[in-house]
Formats: sequence, structure tokens, C-alpha cells
Amino acid sequence: MFAGFSTPLLIMIFLAASIVVWVAGTRITYATDFIAGYYKLGEAFGGLVLLAIVTNLPEIVITVVAANNHDMDMAISNLLGGIGIQTVVLVLIDIFGLGKTAPLSFKSSSYILLLEGVALIFILAIVLIGKQFPPGLIFFRTTPFEWLIVLVWLGSIYLISKQTASGSPHPRNGVIARNTDAAPKKENAETRFQSINPALFVFSICAIATLVAGWALEETGSQLADRFGMGGVLFGATFLALSTALPEISTGIASARIKDYQMAVSDIFGGNAFLPVLFILASVISGDAILPSLKASDSYLTCIGIILTGIYMVGMLLPRKKQFLRMGMDSVAVLIIYLLSIYGLLILS
Repeated sequence: MFAGFSTPLLIMIFLAASIVVWVAGTRITYATDFIAGYYKLGEAFGGLVLLAIVTNLPEIVITVVAANNHDMDMAISNLLGGIGIQTVVLVLIDIFGLGKTAPLSFKSSSYILLLEGVALIFILAIVLIGKQFPPGLIFFRTTPFEWLIVLVWLGSIYLISKQTASGSPHPRNGVIARNTDAAPKKENAETRFQSINPALFVFSICAIATLVAGWALEETGSQLADRFGMGGVLFGATFLALSTALPEISTGIASARIKDYQMAVSDIFGGNAFLPVLFILASVISGDAILPSLKASDSYLTCIGIILTGIYMVGMLLPRKKQFLRMGMDSVAVLIIYLLSIYGLLILS
């Protein structure tokens, strides 16, 4: 529907949608903080399920539209490229959400987050395995590996929910590195919501706004990519992935500022684990086998996602307060590797 719009108008719509996504993401954070506390879900589990799914609504829209149009390069590159760029969001949270106090990995370090990271790496490994099999291996309009991804994702949610619900002081449920910042939250969600109904209302409205704005980002972004001569893979993995990562950026920084550090990281790890689940949606809609049709650049993006996730897991296992330019050393490594990976993607594309 945007094909007849002028380029300046497309840019204005794209920017307006980006602003809506940013503002809605911030409001969703406060609502999620209250909801997770009200139902005793825990910060990490609230980020894993509530924030992770809602902040990935733009990716859901993009996947559905791209699969319906059989534009699988756009869908696949956006999902796999989104994993890398959303992991880099943790760098931005480190810089703008915490400042000079301590790195994000030091503040958030917990075994629950490590479990989320392991689940994400398992899912990305299944993506690479699924690529090795022929496209004819169809099972209910998809390959068995897409179903396996869904099972691993659901299994990780179950295990993490059990750990959160147990409330045991066992180290497996606790924080690895003691959080030395005992100050109260700057702007706790309890000061914004007096009951659960307003929080649920704000959460729902902001989710709808994120969904609509995400659709506008995809439509206008695709038109702009065509007019500027950007290929589907490169555009999906960089420009489009960055724009659809705006909810994670806004919710992550907002979570860090109210000192919900685990929810900030869980939003990223949980959202990244959720993205490959959308492959089954793309397969059912398009009728094509997604994983066996991955290109070399897609496998490359998957491996980058594994490496970046592993770096932050090491940062949580070996938490250090040392910073460089307001970043933890793990964030420095992630930023350097990601920038190098973009150069490698340009070569592959």
C-alpha cells in the first residue's frame, strides 16, 4: 500500500513508526515489571515470556508478510540477523542504562539467565543442523527441525518457570555475582500502577501499538530498501533488523534504569530464542521448507549469534566490574565482533 508514496513521505512514516515502537516499549517495561511482581513470575521469567514475545511483534508481522509473499530472504535474514543485533542491544543497555556503576553482566549475572543462553545456543545449533537436510523432508508443511526448535523453546520456558517458582535459596536459582547496588529502583512500576488491571490495559494497548508500528516499519522499510538498491539479505540483517530491535532497546534501557537487570537481559536472550520459533510460522504460511533453504549468509548470521551469546554467558560466569568507555569487557568484545561480522556479511552478500 506504500508503493505510490514518495520517498520523503516513506521516511517520515518510518521514523514515526520507530517513535511509536520506542515509546510503547518503554511503557511495556513498566507494565511488565508490575505484572511480573504481581504474579510472582520473577524478573528473568517476565523478560523471557512477556517482554520477549511482545517486543518481537514487529518480527512476527515481517515474517507473516514475507512468507505470504514468498520473500523468504527477507524473513530469514531479518530473524537470524535480528539475533545478532538484539544481542548488541545489551551493549547499549550497558552504556546508557547503567553508566559507570558496573557492567550489565555483573549486575544481572544469574543461573537462570545462563539457562536461557544455553537454550538459545541449542536452538541456533538446530538451525544449522536443519540446513544440512534436503528440502523434501516435509512434516506437516514444515521440516521436523522447526518442530524441534519449538519443543526446545517450550522446554526452556518450563524449566525456567520451575526454577523461578521454586523460590529455593539453592545457588542454581540465585545470583552468581552479588549485586552490590542496594539502592531502591529509580522509578518502580508500583509508583505507576496501583492495581493489576491498569497494568494489563497498558500492556495490551502498547502491544497493539508495537504490532501496527512494526507492520509499518516492514512495509516502508521494504520500499526504501528497493529504492536505495539494498539487497534482501543485507537489508534484512542490518537496517530492518535494527529498526525492529527498537522495542528491545527501549525496554532494555528502561528495565536497567528501574534496576530490573535480569529482565533486561532475559528480554534479549528470550527474544532471540523466540525468533527461530517463527520459522515454523513461515513454513506453514509459505508451504516451503525454510531451514534446508538457508544460504551461506544465513548460516553465518546464526554462528555470529552463537558467538555473541557465548561471550555474554562467559561475562556472567566470570563477572568483573572493570569497564572501558562505560562498557563491560564482554560488551567491548561483542561490539568489536559484531562490527567485523557486518563487514563479513558485506563480503558474503
